[in-house]
Amino acid sequence: MRLPLYGKILAWFFLNLLVVAAVFAFLFDAQFHFNLDWLFAAGARDRLEAVRDLIIGELEVTPPDDWQQVMERYSEAHRVRFALFDDEANPLVGEPRELPADVRARILARPTFNRSPRPAERATPPPATPREGESARRWWPRIPIRVLMRTTGPTAYWLLASARLDNPLAGAPMRVVLVARSDSISAGGLIFNPKPWLLVGAGVFVFSLLFWLPLVRGITRTLARMMMATRRIADGRFDVRVGLNRHDELGSLAESIDQMAARLDGLVKGQKRFLGDIAHELCSPLARLQMALGILEQRTTGEEATFVRAATEKAEQIAALVGELLSFSKAAFGASAVRLEPVSVAAVVAEAVRREETERSEIRVNVPGDLEVSADSDLLTRAVANLLRNSLQHASHAGPVTIHAERAGEEIHITVADSGPGVPEEELPRIFDAFYRVDASRTRDTGGTGLGLAIVKTCVESCLGSVTASNREPHGLEIRITLHTAAIEPAAAAGA
Repeated sequence: MRLPLYGKILAWFFLNLLVVAAVFAFLFDAQFHFNLDWLFAAGARDRLEAVRDLIIGELEVTPPDDWQQVMERYSEAHRVRFALFDDEANPLVGEPRELPADVRARILARPTFNRSPRPAERATPPPATPREGESARRWWPRIPIRVLMRTTGPTAYWLLASARLDNPLAGAPMRVVLVARSDSISAGGLIFNPKPWLLVGAGVFVFSLLFWLPLVRGITRTLARMMMATRRIADGRFDVRVGLNRHDELGSLAESIDQMAARLDGLVKGQKRFLGDIAHELCSPLARLQMALGILEQRTTGEEATFVRAATEKAEQIAALVGELLSFSKAAFGASAVRLEPVSVAAVVAEAVRREETERSEIRVNVPGDLEVSADSDLLTRAVANLLRNSLQHASHAGPVTIHAERAGEEIHITVADSGPGVPEEELPRIFDAFYRVDASRTRDTGGTGLGLAIVKTCVESCLGSVTASNREPHGLEIRITLHTAAIEPAAAAGA
């Protein structure tokens, strides 16, 4: 699958973000393996303390026989498993009942969890009896245990929070540790809530896309215009110009393409003008030479008449070549002055058949009468006639020559096909070049000058169309002319 350039740039950019995220995740995992507090400390601790206060507060007013139901209800609500342990890591209520060695050691490591009392707490020890309406737990120093841990085999995530449980029905106040176990890092949202991270990621993605898209789109649009220009230059349309107003490397490249096109346009036009001038200058001497040879042929007999006839044939070949050169030159220089108008394909084909048909030729025509193209009638007739002449000269012995026309969307295809030997595949792209002949079947002995198909291409491109050639199966050559329908405006067709 071909990926557009802007897609590649954006994909490479987001791949860079992905690599950075992967490195961050690796570092996070390395740190996460030992201690999760550094990343989730603030949010997780606040959420854990809130849940702890709710559970402890309800256990303090609930009979011990109902504590299991309270733990199960909170476990189901938060999609984690809550359990209560004493400060010796002995299970009191809830699941799980057994703790991994790392979690158990963390609970028993009291110096790690306990903090020193605040100065006010040291200076003012708690009274022996609390004031009326106050719980004795309030006057005990708060010793927070807020730990986030991960264990393996299987992987589990643990949240630990210490508290003071004061329920008269359970006896004296006790120091307990609330343990929450989860199989995922989210832990029902207690440790990690993925929604904010997903929203932030989506926001970064959208922002990056909107931020980079104008730049990338500007680059790719410029490259697309230059690609279209170079493609038209490759097709021989040297009047194309990129016309970009950029002040960077792409602007310099567009300017170079315009200069190259202008230079090629001048060279090609100069070459065609030179050929036209030479052909025009040769017309008069050739006419006088043919006239002289004709007079000489009438006055000579015997062996001398044979040589004169041979000279006359050569002069006629030269005259035919000069005529083709003039036609080629006129078609090339008339392209800029061509006025496109609706032209009936059936009428053009009928006129071309009338010009080229002979008694021994067999031409089959399949052209609907309602097809109209945007073209110049004379140029299109000359192109179709040249294709017929080419097929009749080189393939009439192998079978009939067929002319077919059909509509394909906003285009019309005119196809001239024969059953001859065809052209080697590697030679197909060059058969429309001036003076190019395939030696196997397109030689001067058969009357070919190498300009017939070049004239076809020039005439068709003057009508803003295209011409292609392909071999038929099992044998034969097929040449297709593609033109816009008469409904297409010439200016729109030129920009297509």
